[in-house]
Amino acid sequence: MTKRRIIQLSIGLVLVVAVFFIVRGGASGAESGLIITPKKGPFTVDVTTTGELEAKNSVKIFGPSTLRNHHIWNVTIQSIIPEGTYVKKGQRVANLDPSEVRNKLNEANLELQKVSSQFIQTKLDTTLQMRESRDNLINLDYAVTEKQLILDQSQFEPPAQIQKAEIELEKAKRALNQAKENYKIKHQQNIAKMSEVAADQRQVSNQLEGLQQLERDFTILAPEDGMLIYKKDWRGSPIKEGSQIGAWDPVVATLPDLSKMMSKTFVNEVDIRRIQQGQDVIIGLDAFPDKRLSGKVVKVANVGEQRPNSDAKVFQVDIEVNEADDLIKPAMTTSNKILVNTVDEALFIPLECLHSQNDSITYVYVKNGLNIVKKEVMLGQANANEVIVDAGINEDDQIYLSSPQGYEDDKVELLSELNGKRNRGATVSQSL
Repeated sequence: MTKRRIIQLSIGLVLVVAVFFIVRGGASGAESGLIITPKKGPFTVDVTTTGELEAKNSVKIFGPSTLRNHHIWNVTIQSIIPEGTYVKKGQRVANLDPSEVRNKLNEANLELQKVSSQFIQTKLDTTLQMRESRDNLINLDYAVTEKQLILDQSQFEPPAQIQKAEIELEKAKRALNQAKENYKIKHQQNIAKMSEVAADQRQVSNQLEGLQQLERDFTILAPEDGMLIYKKDWRGSPIKEGSQIGAWDPVVATLPDLSKMMSKTFVNEVDIRRIQQGQDVIIGLDAFPDKRLSGKVVKVANVGEQRPNSDAKVFQVDIEVNEADDLIKPAMTTSNKILVNTVDEALFIPLECLHSQNDSITYVYVKNGLNIVKKEVMLGQANANEVIVDAGINEDDQIYLSSPQGYEDDKVELLSELNGKRNRGATVSQSL
């Protein structure tokens, strides 16, 4: 064997070993990723959300209902018994801060004294005025009698004197009649004055009685037996000592009926189109991870809202829990799997397998012998963990859960190219 031949064989051997180690190294690098095969069978499409348990029916515990009547718009909760306490009907639940009511009570007492003094003063004034008017009527009546006597005595006097006496009598009678009319008018005026001050007195007196009752209502009592659950404010936080209740919505707490519970949840605007009334729900409890309950969607909001500390719009969905269980309590956190649809037979893979290119092509990494191929896939319906693949992979394909190193820049085999290869293969078969 010549020296040149030996050198050629040595170079060839080195190249073969190098290729072997490169291929083996690349394959072992790729194999380091976890590989799965697609699942085939029934596929459940669901929307998973987090919710909070609350009673379907509950008795509201109201604060005073007459706050607006006395121009009190907000009241501070001075004390309230712990949430979750079982209370009896008539038991004290909370006390409200009475400071503003007591200020108004002091003002009302002063105002009542004032209008009472006005009432007494008006009564005295009208009494004196009417007494003077009556005395004046008596005097005018005496004057008429006196003028009549003068006229009677002037029958034998000259005609001028008689005529003068007749005129004086007529004046006296007219004065008496005018005084009687004035007396009636003054009497009506005084009745109106007394009615006005009496009305003012009654108004202030009623206001005072209302404030006294309102002060008593600042001790809030339970209307029924039950477990106390605090009302939540607009931010979703339960009220507490120091919180305020408003005159338009004076609810302090509720007494829920624990025999029928609901999970109130919020679905984002992307998924809400898939949620419908009557859909079945699988309910999990954070407090009891092994417990599963069933439920049904009973209400889907038509108008979205923006929750605190979130920019996304969500829609409220109410889910009624089918089972009654002593372990479940209001305000427990639930995980709700709303069953949207079931596909009887489908090929599906985990969502982790999916990758995208330019936000327009979705592909997966598929093991092909010692190589790895990036294949475009056509997707169908999805749930929180998996997605149906309508085209692009087969049941026996081995797919990587994560991106294998060193293949990020490889070209993606598009579905159109794969279909072209299949068509060409079919044509060759037919020609043969």
